[in-house]
Formats: sequence, C-alpha cells, structure tokens
Amino acid sequence: MLGPGAVLLPGFALDDAPALLAEVEAITAQAPLRQMLTPGGQTMSVAMSNCGALGWVSDRRGYRYDPLDPDSGRPWPAMPPLLLRLAQAAAREAGFADFQPDACLVNRYRPGDRLSLHQDRNERDFGRPIVSVSLGLPAVFLWGGLRRADRPRRLPLAHGDVVVWGGPSRLVYHGVLPLAEGSHPLTGAERINLTLRRAG
Repeated sequence: MLGPGAVLLPGFALDDAPALLAEVEAITAQAPLRQMLTPGGQTMSVAMSNCGALGWVSDRRGYRYDPLDPDSGRPWPAMPPLLLRLAQAAAREAGFADFQPDACLVNRYRPGDRLSLHQDRNERDFGRPIVSVSLGLPAVFLWGGLRRADRPRRLPLAHGDVVVWGGPSRLVYHGVLPLAEGSHPLTGAERINLTLRRAG
C-alpha cells in the first residue's frame, strides 16, 4: 500500500507487455507522439499521445480533455480492448470495481526526461481511480502528499509494474525523476507509460 486507496502492483502487466507495446505502436502511428506546450509556453520534455474517447492536451489555452487530436482534427485512436481489460483488472485488485476509463495518455520518456510534481485535476469525477502502467526502462516515481510542499517518497518502477491510486489518495502529488540512461530489450532507450482514467 502506498496510502489509502493507492497500491503498487509489481509486474502486473508483465505478461501483456509485448502486446501492449504493439498496441502503442499502432496508436502512435495514427496519432504521433508530440511534445506539447504548457500554458506558459514551455515545451514539455515528455512526448505524448492518447487513445480512447478523450485525450489529454496542453497548449497556451490550458490543460484539458478533447475528443479530437488537435494535430489532425480526427478522433483519437480507440482504446485497445487488451489495455481496457488490464486497467479494469488492476483497478479491481486495488479495490475499485466497475472502472470504465475513457482516456489513456501515452507518455514516452527518454533519458533525461522528467515529469514534475502535479495533481491530476482535469477530470470531471475525482471518485474514479488512476491506473498507470510502466513499460521499458525503469523509472523513479515520486509519490507525494495532498500538498505540493509534502516531501515525496521515491518509488522504483520496473517494466510491467502498475500503480493505482484513488479514493483519499486520488489527488496526491506525483511525478517522475529524470530518466536514467539505459536500454531495455523491448523499448531500447525509452520508457512508455500508459495512464488510464475516467475523464468525462
């Protein structure tokens, strides 16, 4: 347990990892990875795409979910059934039944890429959990508190690990330290993170 309503499931996605990475390739062939802008105009280090009915986007107009890829004007690729089943199984394991995600953010990290501490606050209903799947290079996940000033714990995440957080921990601050150099047999010098949630 990471906290109330939050668990780390080591290796939960390991058996499905090769198939999941094939799905990521198909998703990003339709909606290529891109480095989005923050509302302040800074370029994010992590490259992103989406699948599902809604996709998370960021630009000078702010953070939001949108049913259309702003780069193409087309709907985001459909969420693969394998990914949906995995997320629902992980949510059940963490005590959240009937999870129906409608958005999956695909993040690609390369050595040096990081994600600063933040809360996931763009969703309509904070009563649904977040399910985060790690593939490829290991990372150090920062798990903080409900205040930005709370000192975060450092949690090593390996290929196939899944983190689920909801309930009292739904708005915990979290992030990722700069990715270390390395190579993984399936992803090379990259980490892929799939973050599923109920956004609409």
